[in-house]
Amino acid sequence: MPNSIMSFPARRARLVALGLAVAIATSGCAQLKGRQGYVVDPLLTEAITPGVDNRESVEKTLGRPTFVGQFSNNEYYYVSRETRQLAFAKPRPVEQQVLRVRFDAAGNVAAVDRTGLELVSKISPEGDKTPTLGRNRSFFEDIFGNIGAVGAPGAGAPGGP
Repeated sequence: MPNSIMSFPARRARLVALGLAVAIATSGCAQLKGRQGYVVDPLLTEAITPGVDNRESVEKTLGRPTFVGQFSNNEYYYVSRETRQLAFAKPRPVEQQVLRVRFDAAGNVAAVDRTGLELVSKISPEGDKTPTLGRNRSFFEDIFGNIGAVGAPGAGAPGGP
């Protein structure tokens, strides 16, 4: 009997240690959820109608935009993005909504456009160099390539024809 009583706490300790090890090992596999930008309320975004609302009513309904158009103040952008990330991997977009509200010259809403994840592009650079058009020259051709070209006919030197 004393052997079975002594083995029960040892067996229990092993199970607890094994459970902790499994919990620690699987905690790195949990997905991290992220939300960036404007928190979208579908009722409010659907309430914006062209010809009825103006700049002031849009700001009262939706709040300040995420950003204003780059070339004019006649476009408001409300951007929302939800991402998922596994352990130390890069976050990947799962859901995105861009609400663009365009105004006419009088400040009234002219159009409301909605886009989603279909416009997200993945840019994959090629190695450590960006491909360019033009000549591919070596280091020494860059340094010594202009020797003899200065003052040559047709090179645009001053005093030439």
